Amino acid sequence: MSAPLNLLALLGRTTLAALSGVGALVLFAGHAMLLLLRPPYGPRLFLRHFAEIAYFSLPVVALTALFTGMVLALQTYTGFARFNAESAVASVVVLSVTRELGPVITGLIVAGRIGAAMAAEIGTMRVTDQIDALRTLSTDPMKYLVAPRLLAGLLALPLLVVVANLLGVFGGYLVGTMKLGFAGEAYLRNSWDVLEAIDVISGLAKASVFGFLITLMGCWYGYNSQGGAQGVGQATTKAVVAASILILASDYVLTEAFFAQ
Repeated sequence: MSAPLNLLALLGRTTLAALSGVGALVLFAGHAMLLLLRPPYGPRLFLRHFAEIAYFSLPVVALTALFTGMVLALQTYTGFARFNAESAVASVVVLSVTRELGPVITGLIVAGRIGAAMAAEIGTMRVTDQIDALRTLSTDPMKYLVAPRLLAGLLALPLLVVVANLLGVFGGYLVGTMKLGFAGEAYLRNSWDVLEAIDVISGLAKASVFGFLITLMGCWYGYNSQGGAQGVGQATTKAVVAASILILASDYVLTEAFFAQ
């Protein structure tokens, strides 16, 4: 074949492989979510994964959100001072944190921490034949390993984002009042006046989607890993990278859906 035909064939194979992978991922997620509706429900498994995501991620999320809010207030003040618009710092901080920075930063942190852990744990079970052993014990690996993790991610991320939002705004308040000279009451009033319900709701909706995507990528790459320890390492890396990219891509889509005029 000529070079143009070879290029076209390569493009076709790549496209078909990508579509096949997306289809398999959608079926994987749909099957896991359907299993949540069937007994037994396994509340202990859910609570364990919920604690791993929400409780044990709380310290790093809290510190990151606090310093993000502090830096955001400082940078906003520095930029707005050029236009004599320093009074808008509080409004920009609260909207930026609740709409974007809270959900996105929390999602990326949890993706690095939880997505990698899930891929490593399930991947190790795959390469050591523990998943096959579950089947011999009449236990559905999807219901035991995947379904409770997806539900935990769906519900835990919004709670983490609530904490991140509060601490992010508090970080901006600290810098605004202690370094930039704002009156505390005026700063809080400006923050509260500009905030609307849709700002908070959109952030929490994003958090649920991000939590689902993070756990889905961790479970998907772990469940399909192969090749021993090296394969588990590759699955862990792919899970974090894929979750991070999907977080940023879905963030744009959701922002467009919530705030398009």
